Amino acid sequence: MIMAKNLFRTALRTCMRGGMVFSAMAFLAHGAKAQDDRGARIERGRYLAIAGDCLACHTTPGGKPFAGGLDLKTPFGIITTSNITSDRETGIGSWTLQQFDSAVRHGKSPKGYLYPAMPYPAYAKITDTDLADLWEYIRTIPPVRNAVVTNKLPFPYNIRALMIGWNLLFLDRTPFAPDPSKSAQVNRGAYLVEGLEHCGTCHTTKNFLGGDTRATYQGTSLQGWYAPDLSNNPHTGLGRWSADDLVTYLRSGTNRFTAASGPMTETIENSTQHLSDVDLQAIAAYFKSLPPRAAAAPAPLPATNAQMVTGAREFIVQCSACHVSSGAGIRNMIPTLQDNPAVNAPDPDSLLNIVLRGTNGPMTAANPTGAAMPAFGWKLHDDQIAAILTYIRNSMGNAAPAVQPADVARARKAIGAEQPVWH
Repeated sequence: MIMAKNLFRTALRTCMRGGMVFSAMAFLAHGAKAQDDRGARIERGRYLAIAGDCLACHTTPGGKPFAGGLDLKTPFGIITTSNITSDRETGIGSWTLQQFDSAVRHGKSPKGYLYPAMPYPAYAKITDTDLADLWEYIRTIPPVRNAVVTNKLPFPYNIRALMIGWNLLFLDRTPFAPDPSKSAQVNRGAYLVEGLEHCGTCHTTKNFLGGDTRATYQGTSLQGWYAPDLSNNPHTGLGRWSADDLVTYLRSGTNRFTAASGPMTETIENSTQHLSDVDLQAIAAYFKSLPPRAAAAPAPLPATNAQMVTGAREFIVQCSACHVSSGAGIRNMIPTLQDNPAVNAPDPDSLLNIVLRGTNGPMTAANPTGAAMPAFGWKLHDDQIAAILTYIRNSMGNAAPAVQPADVARARKAIGAEQPVWH
């Protein structure tokens, strides 16, 4: 009897030790799985931050990533982007997920209301899951101490409480809802375009209060550039682009029609070139699914027009070496000027900016040697540039309003371009 009790106690102790070992192993396995899950969430959040192009606005040229300090020129004054690193004093390291959500999707940070230069009206479409994953990634950004004065707007726009009224008028907090009549691919593209990629923030005309008009994706002027028409209009928009043309452009920064310039170059280099093929194809499918927008093309100026005659002569001298005399350019390198929607834009701001200051072509993994356009502001007078652009905009299959010397002078001053070296 005694021997049986001893055997039972020994067996019980062995089972208890085995159970403890099993429990420890289960605990370690659970911890490893949790760590793996968090790692996957951080990686998803990193991808979402790329899709949202957070780096472009929250990083100054040559500065620390996400440390803020970039001045954004708005019609109401300068807004400087904030530090979103994990620094607890000058960044957002002390924030909670709820505070991050409030800022990103509702436009209110712990320090007060945000201005829609931070595209929270678009980010309101982000799902709860994506918002949480984005926060997991943002929390991993190394802290950078950089105190930023974000609000440099003049009175009365510097009163943040005014945004309460703006939000009531223009902020749609409705979460993204898939359209059951559209494919899963088109809905994925809509989610990216309307939300994370916030294309409408730049490409939709604003009213006098800075709210979106009904001219969705139909183009507008912004910071000395013209964000072009993204509708399916064949004259000024994407009507003649195929889905493959869109994917190629977003991946490489160039295609058979054009090459990116200005802020769009940054968007492609920092954001869209890093998206998956599936997401790029979804974005393209969404844009091509939009209803066609009919807009009558104007009649081109006659070749006998005085500006056209001067512009044709100046074009051969100044431009034909790269764009060739016909304006055909070099495919996927130097944009064609023939029947080009960007050339036909109602506003010539982008063309003026490129001619006056030059531009560097996008440098992407798919297009590592982007061609550059030299500046002509130092070389050509306002009337010469006006004549050249008027000629380009009314020949080679194009038709658009003439550019006047006063337009060039205005742009030259606004963007700080050089004056001609001789007068």
